[in-house]
Amino acid sequence: MSRAPTLEDVARQAGVSRATASRVVNADPRVGADAREAVQAAIAALGYSPNLAARTLVTRRTESIAVVVPESDAMVFTDPFFAGTLHGVNLALSGTRLQMVLVMGQPGEGVDGRMEQYLRGGHTDGAIVVSHHQGDQLWRVLEDTQLPCVFLGRPYSPDAAVPFVDVDNVAGAELATRHLIERGCTRIGTVTGSQDMSAGQDRLAGWRRALAAAGLPDTAVAAADFTRDGGQAATRRLFADHPDLDGLFVASDQMAEEALQVLAAAGRRVPEDVAVVGFDDLELARRTQPPLTTVVNPISAMAERAVAMLLDLLAGQPVETPYILDPRLVVRGTA
Repeated sequence: MSRAPTLEDVARQAGVSRATASRVVNADPRVGADAREAVQAAIAALGYSPNLAARTLVTRRTESIAVVVPESDAMVFTDPFFAGTLHGVNLALSGTRLQMVLVMGQPGEGVDGRMEQYLRGGHTDGAIVVSHHQGDQLWRVLEDTQLPCVFLGRPYSPDAAVPFVDVDNVAGAELATRHLIERGCTRIGTVTGSQDMSAGQDRLAGWRRALAAAGLPDTAVAAADFTRDGGQAATRRLFADHPDLDGLFVASDQMAEEALQVLAAAGRRVPEDVAVVGFDDLELARRTQPPLTTVVNPISAMAERAVAMLLDLLAGQPVETPYILDPRLVVRGTA
């Protein structure tokens, strides 16, 4: 056969109707075993591949899910958090027919932005939304379109009634700060994450909670944005304003690595002069000098749970939400 085999060719060879052959291709359980085996044998013999575009029109399924990241290219491709998230989602999908599609755009895009237009266009069966900011309207788009979705991280807006999975960021920051207190630190500062994100706000709240419980001041705060440059600049400001600090909680490992370099350049010994704790437990935490004490942010486990929740939604099943994972502290050389 010089041309590509068609569904009609499959039906003819299998001795069934075109409708029956179509049902087999689309995994319809109503087809009898004999007819199914005949169609499958004809598909193998002819080398038939279904027309996926036509199949999508019939099933209204694209066999793909979107991982939606409202961040700049520079952030997505340099921050290990996003690499870990994408790896976790792809690994969780490996036993399914679903393909992962990465959808990116700038934070705060309006309704005409690329992300929103893509999600409204019916190009994907569902979405996992990562790293959302104050003002993002993605949850409204998903609500309007009724596209099954799961948020990785607590949505910033309290009006967003969407399923999500997260680590307890407040408890994690409290755990980190309490560790500094227990080792004898009495002047503890923090370099925060972005305050237009729930993770940034929650980690700051946990730091404050631990200090309040110990009766210690919480005035040594330097705002940053989860980036290396932001962490470096914030650490310099913090120690210029509060040179007596003996403890530091940094809201991400990437920023903590920069903080260690700032302290070393200033002649501050870690942990003798200043003890430091980060948040995430990225691979880089094992390579810093000294190795970084940090809070585990279970990226792979969160991605796996988000995929499981989305698959349940696609199957019409209820999901447990919110699904919150407990943090834990990994003690290394910086504290």
